[in-house]
Amino acid sequence: MKVFRFDRLPGMHHLTLHDEHEPVAQRGEVLVKIRAISLNRRDLLIAEGGYPGPVAEGRVPCSDAAGEVVAVGEGVTAFRAGDRVISTFHPRWFGGRPPATVGNDTYGNGTDGWLMEYKAVSQEAVVPLPSGLSYEEGCTLPCAAVTAWNALSGPSPVRAGDTVLTLGSGGVSLFAIQLAKALGATVIGTTSNDRKGAQLLELGADRIVNYQAIDAWGRYVRQEVTEGTGVDRVVDVVGAGALHHSLVAVRRGGEVVLVGQLSTSGPALDAAQIKASGATLRPVGVGDRALLEELLRAVTSARVKPVISRVFEFTESKAAMQALGSSEHVGKIVIALPD
Repeated sequence: MKVFRFDRLPGMHHLTLHDEHEPVAQRGEVLVKIRAISLNRRDLLIAEGGYPGPVAEGRVPCSDAAGEVVAVGEGVTAFRAGDRVISTFHPRWFGGRPPATVGNDTYGNGTDGWLMEYKAVSQEAVVPLPSGLSYEEGCTLPCAAVTAWNALSGPSPVRAGDTVLTLGSGGVSLFAIQLAKALGATVIGTTSNDRKGAQLLELGADRIVNYQAIDAWGRYVRQEVTEGTGVDRVVDVVGAGALHHSLVAVRRGGEVVLVGQLSTSGPALDAAQIKASGATLRPVGVGDRALLEELLRAVTSARVKPVISRVFEFTESKAAMQALGSSEHVGKIVIALPD
């Protein structure tokens, strides 16, 4: 079978196609013929040497995939040949508190990922793909969509009538807009690009704020857009470069969910500002298998359709990675494998 590996790191040009033996499903495992894979920013960070955790050379990248079960090992009861499945981001985090090894179990850094034609995994490491979703749509869900759902649920779930602020037009932000609207929330989206802003409005955002045109955009959101009230939830995928604005925009008693670190430069974290905001700061790291299953129920009932920017062929995987790095797209970049 064909497999892509990073023979050396860093460097996207070290992503190399290999011929390897097709795996065999062992006891408790399913063999999946992979049909579609989606890319996440972490794949780019791994390629460029910016991932915060250790990454061994020679790893197969990509954590998100959808495919068809073609064989099952002894003792497998959850699936049979012909079933459509999607991967879980954390293959050994089933629910509750994350295991101590959660950071080393993830695909692409701790274990081989999904950028290959076939993969054998534990039956607990995949979940059924709902019938209303294609392989290309399903493969976009394990990381970005679960992260967005985690940001909107958690200890204090977003409710109808709440106001949610999303930052930018990445995968998590797009899913956050769609899912927040499904929950009945009002959504304010930020972007620096009018074209992307129009696309966010098409997805359901109620108001767009151009953060390049408005320097103090957090204060603008609070004072002008919400008339001094502030937003109930901020889905902050930016990090240091936006946290000051997020804390200004959020209402007292609201929540800023820390999702990513697209920017590492910004004002030093101000404990006094955090206290004065009266808000909760909650970091999230995707989510467990139970949260993925919960997300799938929400996606199915609300008929949420993932936004796909472009589909590449398997042999074009390096070009797909480069497209991800360009940041010109709105929606997920997907790699499709032939039948």
